Amino acid sequence: MKVSVFRIGLVGTASFLPLSLIALVVFLTAYSWPAIHYNGLQFLWTNDWNLGNLYGNPVEIHGQQVMPGARYGIRFLVVGTLASSFLALLFALPIAVGAAYFLVEMVPKWLSGPLALLVDLLAAIPSVVFGLWGYALLIPFLGQTVYPWMTQHIGFIPYFGGSAGSGYGLLTTAIVLAFMIIPLISATMREGISAIEPSLKEAGLGLGLNRLEVLWNIILPKLKTTLVGVSILALGRALGETMAVVMVSGNALNYLPNNIYTPISTMAAFIVSQLESALQDPTNMAVEALAEIALVLLLLTVIVNVVARMILWGAKVRS
Repeated sequence: MKVSVFRIGLVGTASFLPLSLIALVVFLTAYSWPAIHYNGLQFLWTNDWNLGNLYGNPVEIHGQQVMPGARYGIRFLVVGTLASSFLALLFALPIAVGAAYFLVEMVPKWLSGPLALLVDLLAAIPSVVFGLWGYALLIPFLGQTVYPWMTQHIGFIPYFGGSAGSGYGLLTTAIVLAFMIIPLISATMREGISAIEPSLKEAGLGLGLNRLEVLWNIILPKLKTTLVGVSILALGRALGETMAVVMVSGNALNYLPNNIYTPISTMAAFIVSQLESALQDPTNMAVEALAEIALVLLLLTVIVNVVARMILWGAKVRS
C-alpha cells in the first residue's frame, strides 16, 4: 500500500508541470478567443497595432464588440523578437564556447572551479539588473561613441548604415540578451568538453594542431548536436525575456527596423508596456489581443524547447 501511495505521489508530482503548461495554453486560448476570431491569421503578418478611439462608442465587427478604428497586427513584434534573439545567440555562442574551452582546458583545476562559478552566477542576476546596466551604461556609451563610429566606418555593410540612433534598439537589446544566455551555453559546453576523451585532444596537439584548431576540428564536431541543442534552449530563453528588453529596446510601435540600431519591441516586452493602455478599452478586446500575443509567444517558446529536447535526446541515443 505504501508503494502504491508513493507511486501515485510521484505520478502526480511529475504530471504537475506538463499539466500546468497544458492548462496555461488552454486558458490563453479561451481568454483570447474573441481576439483570435476578430483578428484572423493576418494578426501575425499585418503591421498595425491601434487601440482605436477609446472615448468613442463600441461597434460590432465580425460579431465582436470593439472600439472604433481598433486594429491589431504584430508583424513588428514578431520581427523584433526573432531578430533580437537570433542576434543575441550569434553574439553569445563564440563567447560562451570560448569561455567553456578556456575554463576546462587552459586554466588550472584549482582556479577553474571559482571562475566557472563566476560565469554561472551571471544566470542568477535578475533581468531588471541587466536592463538597468544596459540603460545606464550601454545606451550612452553605444549611442554616443560606438554606433556613430560604426555608421561612419562600416556603414557600407547592409543594415549597418543609416542613422545611429540614440542607443536604444536592436543591437543594444541583442547585446544585453547575449550576456543573459552566455551562462546557459557555457555550463552545458563545459560538461561536454570535459566528457571528451583526453586522448583525442592530445592526439590533435601531437599532430601539430594548436588549441584553436583542436577546438574547431576535434571538439566542436564531437559536440555538434549538443551545441545545437543548447543553442535552441538559449534561444528560447532570449525569446521570452521581458524587463531587460523593455528598458533597452526603445519600445517601437508599428515599424520594422531598417538597420541594427533601430528601436524595436518584442512580444514579451510589448505585453508589459501596453497592458495599462489596453485596460482602458471597455470592450476588453485590447487585453484579449495581448493575451493572443502571449499565446503566440508561449507556443513559439514551447516549439523551440521541444526541438532542443529532441535534438539532445537524439544525441544521447546515438552515443
